[in-house]
Amino acid sequence: MAVIGYARVSTARQDEAAQVQALTDAGCSQVFAERISTMVPSEKREQLQAALEALAEGDELVVAKLDRLGRTQVEVINRLNDLQQRGVHVRTLDGLINTQALGKMAPLVVGLLTGLAEVERSLIQERTRESIAYRRATGGDLGGRRRSYSEEQAALVRELAEAGRSRRKIQAAIGLSQGTIDRILKTASTVELVSTDLGA
Repeated sequence: MAVIGYARVSTARQDEAAQVQALTDAGCSQVFAERISTMVPSEKREQLQAALEALAEGDELVVAKLDRLGRTQVEVINRLNDLQQRGVHVRTLDGLINTQALGKMAPLVVGLLTGLAEVERSLIQERTRESIAYRRATGGDLGGRRRSYSEEQAALVRELAEAGRSRRKIQAAIGLSQGTIDRILKTASTVELVSTDLGA
């Protein structure tokens, strides 16, 4: 069984060396590390992808915290579920989870976490639909130049886009216009570029 670690920090002021050392001390024979903004999609995090590709059935992935595995709670839990399906164990240095120690209970725990992620996604969609219905019922008065979408809607748009959904499907799921969806994705790309330029 190989024990592989993944370390990530998001700003130039942070040093990944401390995480690398902690992972090495925890028994990792190989550690993948990178300094990269949290705005960068997971599929573009080269060292994370390299770590995931290096894992085989029976291996263990060790991270400082679960949030190293993705940008959102849903993404993290989905990745945890994928690793579980591949027969890869996951352990966090903060003690939150250790699927190998859980033994036969691991699929149940991961299943519960996956279920909670689905509930969170459904609640976001429900709140979005209710907000849209309310705006329509009240004449859609957004008060001048205020944004026509919430942070939750923007997060859901980005998540669905990263999952490969077309703009038409995103529009059907959330109810925003394609123009608004384009603005959200363009803003996310701009913030990502600025963060990268600043060394975030």
